Amino acid sequence: MIMNGGKRAAGGIDRRSFLAVSAAGLGALGLGGCAGDGMSLAEAQQLYGPVPQEKFPIPAVDVTKVDPKYFRRTVRYETREEPGTIIVDPANYYVYRIEGDGNATRYGANVGRDGFRWNGDAYVGRKSEWATWTPPPEMIKRQPEAAQYARGMPGGLDNPLGARTLHLYQNGRYTLYTIYASSDPESIGSGVTSGCVGLLSQDMIHLYDQTPVKTKVVVLPA
Repeated sequence: MIMNGGKRAAGGIDRRSFLAVSAAGLGALGLGGCAGDGMSLAEAQQLYGPVPQEKFPIPAVDVTKVDPKYFRRTVRYETREEPGTIIVDPANYYVYRIEGDGNATRYGANVGRDGFRWNGDAYVGRKSEWATWTPPPEMIKRQPEAAQYARGMPGGLDNPLGARTLHLYQNGRYTLYTIYASSDPESIGSGVTSGCVGLLSQDMIHLYDQTPVKTKVVVLPA
């Protein structure tokens, strides 16, 4: 399982302590500047603006802390996979949703750190909004400070799973891996998790709303 984000969780645990060192953020950009890759900074700020209507209102992303190449966009992506399929490319820190006609929606992501990456086919076995997070026993052994949440951490902005979670299954069994909503923009484009895949909250909501249970997920080799 994963942890994400940079805020201090209830009970005094700094959630960043669960992560490997995250990627360094970009320097501040001028408000009238270009975010890169054909997207203006103003457009990026609109795309990743606040989401106040949520159960726990989501703040705007500080887009100056995200490499512009990881902003959401439609790209050409040739594949034999069916439209709707999710493809995770951990080597390049991208998640693709296949749209058909050679196109895909591409999202920047964080992925598993060295020693925790995996690959293969899975599917979305269930979906959760503001899910309870329960650290698995293996994580508690590695990081004893997580033991206080052994009975579950309620959903909220400080919860590692964030606003939305796609739970990945294989052969009817939960793999413990997820695609989840990250509140840490500096983690995008880096390997920081225990095998799960994180998207910015606004991106995760966008993907979640288009992804039914049973959707195929392909995780490519790193």
